[in-house]
Amino acid sequence: MDPRTEIREFLSSRRARIAPDQAGLPAYGGNRRVKGLRREEVALLAGVSVDYYVRMERGNLAGASDGVLDALASALQLDEAERDHLFHLARRSRAPSGPRRRRSAVTVRSTLQQVLDAISGAPAWIGNGRYDVLAMNQLARALYSPVLADPRRPANTARFVYLHPEAAGDFFVDYDQVTSAAAAKLRMEAGRDPHDEELIALVGELSTCSELFRQRWASQDVRLHRSGRKRMRHPIVGRLDLDVESLALPAEPGLHLNVYTAPTGTPTADKLALLASWAATQQTPATEFEAPDG
Repeated sequence: MDPRTEIREFLSSRRARIAPDQAGLPAYGGNRRVKGLRREEVALLAGVSVDYYVRMERGNLAGASDGVLDALASALQLDEAERDHLFHLARRSRAPSGPRRRRSAVTVRSTLQQVLDAISGAPAWIGNGRYDVLAMNQLARALYSPVLADPRRPANTARFVYLHPEAAGDFFVDYDQVTSAAAAKLRMEAGRDPHDEELIALVGELSTCSELFRQRWASQDVRLHRSGRKRMRHPIVGRLDLDVESLALPAEPGLHLNVYTAPTGTPTADKLALLASWAATQQTPATEFEAPDG
């Protein structure tokens, strides 16, 4: 995760995806040697010199002001997540490189577990930017039983998606979209906290063990944690089409509360009720941090 390499690959990949006509520029000549915009065209759109843009794309954002970064984001037609990532990369470029650090183990406060347990009609769980599952309510444990089958703790949904592709492909209806989103959110997290030793280890493990992850990671795509829709095939109740709300927890920086719901009266709502009944008959599972015995 060398910052200069990250900057170079991110900017060149965003430049390559924009055709001149998309940027309102004439495409002189029918045989362009570069995919997307040329560096001089990006410089023109951003209102900077060609030499200055070339220095930025080579990995030097240390001297770039917020105004220049905003102009560059507009020239490259960056979305909100990509713009945030650009600013994270610029801050890293300005700051001296720090050592890797291992975060202390996160223990979810008991009051947050109470909140999860009080949400009885919807699966709810708390996770971090590395896709670690840190706390769940009973219905979330039932919903994510395929993910929790891996004895490693804390359970990690990115590891499940990439290292157990058959099980994950059966579980997630939109498996390709899920893999793209997972890599994009991990890259976003790496931009925010490049010295997180556990994140570095996770990216290294996935890169070593999964060709699909290597492809997704190389795309340089980034995504924010946002609301959306998840379609799943649960081994007990079958197909579930769930609305997902991902809520940042201001008192716990980096953690998100994820709640899965379905409109009343829909087949998915009925199946969630059935899943809740099934979950109530099961033995209390190990916590999110402890591997099951045996």
